[in-house]
Amino acid sequence: QVQLVESGGGLVQPGGSLRLSCAASGFTLDYYAIGWFRQAPGKEREGVSCISGFDGSTYYADSVKGRFTISRDNAKNTVYLQMNSLKPEDTAVYYCATGYRLGYNEEWYDYWGQGTQVTVSS
Repeated sequence: QVQLVESGGGLVQPGGSLRLSCAASGFTLDYYAIGWFRQAPGKEREGVSCISGFDGSTYYADSVKGRFTISRDNAKNTVYLQMNSLKPEDTAVYYCATGYRLGYNEEWYDYWGQGTQVTVSS
């Protein structure tokens, strides 16, 4: 059974850091694109970052560029999202997803995790 499980969310003060994990089971992530998306209350889900399964190239939304880092550990079948200098506007449910095409089009992603809540507040 294909499954993605996110973890690492929580409550953090502005300026703090969190590292989200996306663990895959039922298949290997090696050659798949992985995307991180988020959905804030009352807003549509948006793409945050994605990483290629072929060459490891990474992409970031302008809103997180320079603060977030996506990485993958194929040996652990896990993708990470390191989030630094967090802002209140980063508050959202964060989802990871996997598919064959790289980008922020949700239709390109076949499997999704259940999401993990990130709250940035003092």
